[in-house]
Amino acid sequence: MDKKSMPLEGVKVLELGSLIAGPFAGRLFADFGAEVIKVEPPKIGDPLRKWRLMKDDTSLWWYVQSRNKKCITLNLREKEGQEIIKKLAKEVDIIIENFKPGTLEKWGIGYEDLKKINPKIIMVRISGYGQDGPYSEKPGFGSIGEAIGGIRYLTGYPDLPPVRTGISIGDSIAAIYAVMSAMMALYHRDVKGGDGQYIDVALYEAIFSLMESMVPEYDQFKYIRERSGNTLPGIAPSNIYKCQDGKYVAIGANGDSIFKRLTQAMDREDLDNEEFAHNDGRAKKMEYLDGEIEKWTKTMPAKEVLEILDRYKVPSGPIYNIEDIFQDPHYHAREMIKDVEVNGIGKLKMPGIMPKFSETPGEIKWAGGKLGEHNEEVFEKILKMSKEEIEDLKKRGII
Repeated sequence: MDKKSMPLEGVKVLELGSLIAGPFAGRLFADFGAEVIKVEPPKIGDPLRKWRLMKDDTSLWWYVQSRNKKCITLNLREKEGQEIIKKLAKEVDIIIENFKPGTLEKWGIGYEDLKKINPKIIMVRISGYGQDGPYSEKPGFGSIGEAIGGIRYLTGYPDLPPVRTGISIGDSIAAIYAVMSAMMALYHRDVKGGDGQYIDVALYEAIFSLMESMVPEYDQFKYIRERSGNTLPGIAPSNIYKCQDGKYVAIGANGDSIFKRLTQAMDREDLDNEEFAHNDGRAKKMEYLDGEIEKWTKTMPAKEVLEILDRYKVPSGPIYNIEDIFQDPHYHAREMIKDVEVNGIGKLKMPGIMPKFSETPGEIKWAGGKLGEHNEEVFEKILKMSKEEIEDLKKRGII
């Protein structure tokens, strides 16, 4: 197989939606070679174009989130815009949308409408609460999904209010589920000989699926897991520990053999005893062990602590900010920070592609484009419109 080929070459994706969840799913498809056509409202575009830090009136996040996509404009509220979506639906394999449930149906371009045009279509629908149920019509962002899905309640310290994780993790997890489920549906359609289908991804359910053993624990013991800061309840030792220079290191020594190596690294063979030989014993004395470990880490700068732990093969690491990440040789060796050419900026650094494929790796071909940058290419080449038709649609605000 040609090393330069990409795993999703030939797959066509139509992205309807804005901001984070739907567009992040589209980005993941595009990173691995799918032809992703991103639809934005004329004149204003995706609101993400104006989010967070901007350069020359465009969000830097935009260049990352919309890389490798073909950007077109289309007014979905107008009948002619809806008819163009129907034409595009004939040409694509997958549609991603993250509108409020019922919105596409109101416009005549819901799943049942498009299925009549293309029975093989796969539509991935991302929403706050799903397409049905008593909450389905409520608006829901990732932050709300994180709250009702359970992760916000668990994040932070027990004596402080719940906090967010620092990123829009609800949207991102939902997007990953969206891509995974779409690929399952594509396999079912193309390999198993099945039909197209729609996939219902709810933000709160994406988060709820991560909640480990909370459901059976509550079922059997009525146990409610609470916020625990940086510790892993019932699993020890695993925490962050302050060092002499004020920096913190993360240490995960909760395996029996790993804990034994940690005691050797600390020169604390007295802790290598029957009481702490297994996790159940260590968990009972979690605070004591954390205190002893931090007494040791506070005797040295973080760099020295980590060097010793590496020698004894104890899982550990620094707590990085983005500047630390930029300077780390492993990130660069793994090509996780890439330079991408952006008009008016030059080389812009953005996150690299993961996971790594040995034979068909993903690729960043271009950064997120200008509003409507690919209108002519998509409308002329895919829908066979004439230049006159395209210009007329543009004048009337349809595109």
